[in-house]
Amino acid sequence: MDEKNQSLVTEFLLLGFGNLHNVRIVIFIFFLIVHIMALTANSLVIALVGVTQSLHLPMYFFLSQLSICEILFTSNIVPNMLWLILVGEGRLLVSRCLSQFYFLSVLTVTQCLLLAAMSFDRHVAICRPLHYTIIMTLTHQLQMVTSCWFLGFTMSFFVYIFLSKLDFCSGNVINHFYCDIAPLLRLSCSSTSSVELATTVVAFPVLLSPFTLIVVTYVSIIRAILNISSSTGRHKAFSTCSSHLIIVCMYYGTLSSIYIFPPRDNSINLNKGLSVLYTLVTPLFNPLIYSLRNQDIRGAILKHVHTLKLFRKSK
Repeated sequence: MDEKNQSLVTEFLLLGFGNLHNVRIVIFIFFLIVHIMALTANSLVIALVGVTQSLHLPMYFFLSQLSICEILFTSNIVPNMLWLILVGEGRLLVSRCLSQFYFLSVLTVTQCLLLAAMSFDRHVAICRPLHYTIIMTLTHQLQMVTSCWFLGFTMSFFVYIFLSKLDFCSGNVINHFYCDIAPLLRLSCSSTSSVELATTVVAFPVLLSPFTLIVVTYVSIIRAILNISSSTGRHKAFSTCSSHLIIVCMYYGTLSSIYIFPPRDNSINLNKGLSVLYTLVTPLFNPLIYSLRNQDIRGAILKHVHTLKLFRKSK
């Protein structure tokens, strides 16, 4: 037993992107700029929804929660990724590696549930407009958001408990820039069946159920839109949910590419590229898509810019 304890791995070696040679600084600066832009854009959405009376609607409340999720998500992964770009590779304590995966899992589950909540909101707004204010009350909104975060933390903790009981006593090299469940299971020298079972139990109800709800609600939404007689009415109805639909396609597209239909082991660079898209680029695109395609948010931005200009002139 003492011999086994002495051989237990206490830290993992993350290879990151390997030796990037002369382009290391360029890639670091580019990723840093994208990261800062993502943080700024999502913070702007949260601030706008908070201070603009016209944006105190369920759709924007859910959007602000999604932006909070995006800020936490990218902050969990990107700082360490930037460090790995500079130094080439880095070591991470096993406990910290497991914690990184836990928060990654929490935020992934919460994002999926928030996207489902947003699709339900659009379904009620378009398919049951007369009952919208009755169904989407502030209490109901808070209950939905609280449930999303609660399920994110509790269901992920369920997997984390089993994952933390694994022993790592042979290899410690992770050919990636963050700790994910697949390489952790491969490096474990103890039975991983309990972790795999826990992951399956969580994945089906918590990840596939929201996606199923999104598909069902959008089928109803499309049917309702097609039944609208005027083309102007159809365009207006579709424009209220087009931004959300684009984000759903982007999010689930990258998520399924990494986890459901991952590249083969010999395509690790492709997997890293998809992971960069998932952890760095998508958090920037989400607020930009809503800002560029949503008239209310564009109007709020212009209004506050105009107010700021007037304030500066008055000084």
